[in-house]
Amino acid sequence: MEAELTALAASGATAFVGLMATEAWNQARGRVARFLARGEDSEAVDAELEESREELIAARRSGDEDGAADVTAEWRIRIRRALRENPEAADELRGLLDELAPLQPAGTTVSITNNTISGGHYNGPVLMAQTIHDGVHGAARRQGPGTP
Repeated sequence: MEAELTALAASGATAFVGLMATEAWNQARGRVARFLARGEDSEAVDAELEESREELIAARRSGDEDGAADVTAEWRIRIRRALRENPEAADELRGLLDELAPLQPAGTTVSITNNTISGGHYNGPVLMAQTIHDGVHGAARRQGPGTP
């Protein structure tokens, strides 16, 4: 269950931060602030979101990819904590993400900055991808007689 909440928190942070740098942020910001406030002062959370937005825009303008990734990481951690404290909020977050999906810019990509595998023993690389075609990432498939 922890892994599922962690993945959901990462999806939420990626979606929220992805929207911050778009015109759609004005439509999404209030809903995001209310979700994140979870009964606290949503105006204070709204102010934090705006500060993060300014940091994100400044980082992207200066080409500071680490700074932009830091904004996402901060919100991922915060969302994960909120989900740990209140696992019932997971359904609410899923609903919010579904609601915000049409506002996401086309071609949005997800960047995983930290991935942990625990348990077991791995003697080779572990690949993590959204989509891998033809069983080999980046390999062209040959067509024609005698091609497997």
